[in-house]
Amino acid sequence: MSQTSVSIVMPAYRAEAVIVGAVESVLAQTHADWQLIVVADDGTDYAAVLGRQGISDWRIRHLSSGGMGSGASKTRNAGLEAATTAYMAVLDADDRFKPAKLSAAVAALEAHALVSMAIDVTDPAGVSLRQVGAGPDGPLTAGTHKWRNLSMDSMIAWDRRRVDGRYDPGLPNMNDLDFLLRLFAGTATSFHIGAPLHDYVKQPASLSNGTGFTERMIAAKTTIRERLRSGHYGLADADVAGLDAFLEISLMAEHSYQAAAAARPGLLFEDHIEPLLRAASTSPALGTAG
Repeated sequence: MSQTSVSIVMPAYRAEAVIVGAVESVLAQTHADWQLIVVADDGTDYAAVLGRQGISDWRIRHLSSGGMGSGASKTRNAGLEAATTAYMAVLDADDRFKPAKLSAAVAALEAHALVSMAIDVTDPAGVSLRQVGAGPDGPLTAGTHKWRNLSMDSMIAWDRRRVDGRYDPGLPNMNDLDFLLRLFAGTATSFHIGAPLHDYVKQPASLSNGTGFTERMIAAKTTIRERLRSGHYGLADADVAGLDAFLEISLMAEHSYQAAAAARPGLLFEDHIEPLLRAASTSPALGTAG
């Protein structure tokens, strides 16, 4: 592997219907020096699934988590342990990279340990619903990151020679944010790319949030907030304060989202929380978010 090779970890659980699109988006990258590590968490032979669609590439590795529905955190950790490159990225099996995603990430990683990107929120057919984090490029601290990237935290790339971490299988949700904060413990700032180069696909279950989803999100956000306040992540006081303020508003949004979505069917959580963040007198500059 070269110095600019990127390992992409893709957990796969009941992903037969969506994984082809995700893998095709990796094959379409303008930066071709990558290895894709598909980690099955359901016993499925995803090499065969892809093969039936004519997809076979020596850069794709297939592993198993060793479990059945053991969760994205454990599955991603298995992929991280198997990776052999310094540069890392993650891609869920139902999401997609824009073609320039890895090229932009690699260029930014030459000078920065951690990179985030704006996202294009789409429906399963690829129709754009909105963007999050779009706007100018620039550095973000741990305390300002979420005010710009107000939803989703897996749209990152990092140099694990400088920052490293593992996912927490014990968290019911918000594993991406917890992992991101572990990476921020090793760097004062990330570099945010304002072009939406990552498609976050809203599946029907996420549009409705599903039974018990709100309760799990509230529990996870509360846990992360408690960890912040206890010094668990080793972040500076200003970063803790910024994140704590964001999570306070995010928890308020969780409590009010179901009623708001009932009044406005199809309401995205991003569209629900953004006005609350903009109105918060304690908020740092939110920037352009779509």
